Amino acid sequence: MTRSFSMNGLLDSRTPEYYARRAAGGVGLIITEALAVNEPSSAASGNVPRIGPPGWESNWREVANAVHSAGVMVIPQIWHVGMERDQAASPFPEAPNLSPSGMSPGRSKATPPMDEDDIARVITAFAGAAQQTQQLGFDGVEIHAAHGYLLDEFLWETTNQRSDRYGGSVQNRSRLTAEIIAAVRRATGPDYPIIVRVSQWKTADFTARPWPTAEHLEAALTPLADAGADLFHCSTRRFWEAEYEGSNLNLAGWVKKVTGKPTITVGSVGLRDNTFIDTLIKGEGAQLDDMGTLETMFAQDQFDLVAIGRALISDPGMVNKLRSGHLTERLPFDSADLATLD
Repeated sequence: MTRSFSMNGLLDSRTPEYYARRAAGGVGLIITEALAVNEPSSAASGNVPRIGPPGWESNWREVANAVHSAGVMVIPQIWHVGMERDQAASPFPEAPNLSPSGMSPGRSKATPPMDEDDIARVITAFAGAAQQTQQLGFDGVEIHAAHGYLLDEFLWETTNQRSDRYGGSVQNRSRLTAEIIAAVRRATGPDYPIIVRVSQWKTADFTARPWPTAEHLEAALTPLADAGADLFHCSTRRFWEAEYEGSNLNLAGWVKKVTGKPTITVGSVGLRDNTFIDTLIKGEGAQLDDMGTLETMFAQDQFDLVAIGRALISDPGMVNKLRSGHLTERLPFDSADLATLD
């Protein structure tokens, strides 16, 4: 849940307490908002956190310490936004956007495709980010390879039109992400958890399906599991929807089946949200969900962990309320809460 309160790439002073409130509210793990790796074109804008500005280390150490003080683990999510970057509003506007083929949906070619030097620089940036945050006391790392950002642009055939070893087949399109996972593993050692966030949908195309069958999904994600991914964070807009015809498994269920790795499910958890755009973008509220479907799917062993985004923004104590059976005390999601760090 990127909050965009990080002026000049540094977290707002209220951020450690913001995360600590949710840790105290009963969750077992905090996955932070995305932290841009140390590569000039990685950050979406100047208001998202990034590695590099003076003081960023102490900034993020405070987050780790605050969450740990509540007895909860915390993992940073690291990313590179690729063609989703607003070049003019970003910290280094002179740096061109990076992408596999210089394109994104709805645009003509806007920048040269990444060359081998660009690719090597991005791999180094991700490995360095993981190692640096490990040294700050975090409990693992999540690599963002979803939603149409840089790594997902390589995974998605629409944005990856390369003819070299990073393009073409499903497996080749997974190569960069697999190389980054392997580099992160070398940089952090054998026991540091690596989560990889994946999705079918993109911010530019909610209907995108780069893996139209379970066979495509297996071909794409097996190289990531083999490279060292410990767990997959499977982003959908609605967790209760089946991913492929003929099965009730959602995306997390299918990823668990084809990779053998544990998975996190996510997507309108705690909300009965059939109008994603209305609730998040237009500001209309989403009704609270009774969690019955989630419990049933968990009992079926479709996934191992559950991620909560918007519902936890508006109700930091949501998990404690669920645990104690005080469901009627839950607070509905209100998009106005996105304008604060409460």
